[in-house]
Amino acid sequence: MKQPPFAVVPGRLQWSDLQACWADRVQVSLAPECLAKIDAAAETVQRILATKRPAYGINTGFGKLARTRIGDDQLRELQRNLILSHSVGTGPPLTDAVVRLVLLLKAASLAQGFSGVRRDVVYGLLDLLNHDILPQIPSKGSVGASGDLAPLAHMTLALLGEGVVRFRGEIVAARKALEQVGLRPLVLEAKEGLALINGTQVSTALAWHGLFMARRLLDASAVIGAASVDAAKGSDEPFDPRIQAVRGQPGQIAVAAVTRALLSDSEIRQSHLENDPRVQDPYSLRCQPQVLGACRDLIANAQRTLLNEANAVTDNPVVFAETDEILAGGNFHAQPVAFAADSLALAIAEIGSIAERRIALLIDASLSGLPPFLVEGAGLNSGFMIAHVTAAALASENKSLAHPASIDSLPTSANQEDHVSMATFAARRLSEMVENTATILAIEWLAAAQGIDFHRPLRTSQRLQRVQERLRREVAFYDRDRLFAPDIEAAKCLVLTGAVSESCPDLVQRLWDQS
Repeated sequence: MKQPPFAVVPGRLQWSDLQACWADRVQVSLAPECLAKIDAAAETVQRILATKRPAYGINTGFGKLARTRIGDDQLRELQRNLILSHSVGTGPPLTDAVVRLVLLLKAASLAQGFSGVRRDVVYGLLDLLNHDILPQIPSKGSVGASGDLAPLAHMTLALLGEGVVRFRGEIVAARKALEQVGLRPLVLEAKEGLALINGTQVSTALAWHGLFMARRLLDASAVIGAASVDAAKGSDEPFDPRIQAVRGQPGQIAVAAVTRALLSDSEIRQSHLENDPRVQDPYSLRCQPQVLGACRDLIANAQRTLLNEANAVTDNPVVFAETDEILAGGNFHAQPVAFAADSLALAIAEIGSIAERRIALLIDASLSGLPPFLVEGAGLNSGFMIAHVTAAALASENKSLAHPASIDSLPTSANQEDHVSMATFAARRLSEMVENTATILAIEWLAAAQGIDFHRPLRTSQRLQRVQERLRREVAFYDRDRLFAPDIEAAKCLVLTGAVSESCPDLVQRLWDQS
């Protein structure tokens, strides 16, 4: 569904603005109060040119060629050549959701008035966003420093009427799409090409995608984990608020509160409250607040970093109109984004890791008290035996994928750019990890639902019953062996789309209060 319109106020993008742009098409305007600053910076560039003094990226070459002076009559050609030569990305294109974020983030950065571009450049980016003309940006080819040069060059091609875009559901030539909505290709002036490709917007957009999905996975894990506690006839004592309070970790406190509320009024829990021989449950049940709470806090910390980056100027050089200066620096270096993405990777991997352990617990009759492999007639039926193997395989993959990308660096541009962040890969690999963890959670949800159904006529809590009913609208009880992959895929889709927590949105929102 198309999202409500909003105005870009440079430096003041909110989480909700980014989420709306990521979720679907948006109509975005530019706050008029920023126009004077944009114009002033563009005029500064023109005054610098008039003095004939060399200024990096304005009348010089780029990178190692920064000492090469370019004549005034070649400045437009310089900017166009920059875009064409840097459009060297490879790999599958970024998703529409990520491309929308890239356009928004780049427009918001340039609109702050420190990049020396004309307002036409900012309006051009917003026109692409508002008309849903989405540049096809290859996903590979950036090292996350000197800006996301190659992917942002592919983004810029669309402004020039070059390359291809997705428009009205089809891949078409950019020039054709512009013509159909009455837009003309942009001719770049001095510094504008460099300003468009210098910046961390692709890395940041990919990281935001990972963050939005990590939040969704944590929501699902809190709900499904509570269902697993009930399926295994686990205790709710570990979620007592006093235990959480003496440690004081905010995420732990939040997860425990949600778990308690999810399990309240469960007939299953009441049935074994006084005569359960087990003293303590395995860690994967009773340590959910400690593990998921830590994941929640990592995600919240990454969100703060990424919101700062969304409101940052990551161009180089930076134009300061009030003093007529253009200062060269390194704001294009995406180390904060790389660290945030690596933190998200750890959280996503751990959400899947503890879920895999709960699946293993549920299928083990000696631990869960449920039928072996969660199926009647085990032996003739294999039940959840190999579904757990799939979960284990994906959890293991995530361990490798969670290796920090930010500690890697390869020098580029003849050693001029001798330390890079690898933020683009750090953020891009989150999508694969999300898919893996969503599948693990889907298998756990199916297993927990199976266990809860085995406890009938005792019923789980009212909240978890609604969650159970949501799953059962898509996937029936596993009474005997059948083709299992479609069940897992259906549950996975519910996890990825946020349907797990739709039955208790107010409760799950508590996970993020004051984050």
